[in-house]
Amino acid sequence: MATASVSSSLDAGAVLPGVRWALVRDLKLAFRSRAELGVQLMFYVIVVSLFPLATTPERNLLATMGPGVLWVAALLASLLSLPRLFAADFADGTLEQIALSPYPLPALISGKILAHWLTTGLPVALMAPLLGLQYAVEGEGLVILMLALLLGTPILSLLGAIGAALTLGLRSGGSLLALLILPLYVPVLIFGAGAVDAVRAGLGSAANVSLLGAGLLIAAVGAPFAAAAAVRIALD
Repeated sequence: MATASVSSSLDAGAVLPGVRWALVRDLKLAFRSRAELGVQLMFYVIVVSLFPLATTPERNLLATMGPGVLWVAALLASLLSLPRLFAADFADGTLEQIALSPYPLPALISGKILAHWLTTGLPVALMAPLLGLQYAVEGEGLVILMLALLLGTPILSLLGAIGAALTLGLRSGGSLLALLILPLYVPVLIFGAGAVDAVRAGLGSAANVSLLGAGLLIAAVGAPFAAAAAVRIALD
């Protein structure tokens, strides 16, 4: 009993260092390939910017479709970058060494997910108000749009990590990843875009934002453990 208690204490004390180690490592790797990060952001900007060119410039129509377009583009940008979470480490054997490290594997995966969000989701959320101006989204709508993305894009990274771990080492893993993850993204898309639509309708966005916050808490607690279990299965 005493030994188990000591082991549990050591594991708890290793969580934050494990998150920090994986976060710093993955951020360094990401910034070494800045061109790849730039391509993902340009993909987001181009997809968002194409829709106004392909539709009528009527202000009300743009304002109606804008939140949905911004969220779908954010979803696709996140999906585009998911394979880099584990694939490279799995291919060169690094992931196996990470799994054998003294840090808890869920903590290490949490650090990798956080790094993914900082390099993909956060830039998307910060750029959204500027891009939202193309769709006549103004004032409180822009604020709620960015807030919803700040709450929703981490959920995309957390859920995406589960899918990325489940498809490790599989042929056509990218296609299978999309089939697994896209249905899980639908509630986030609905509540995120719905928050801005509610502001436009004068109904208030508290319900949608609260649901996104609750979803983030649930995903933050459960996703690292689910992804860690899937990684261990892939390594066995």
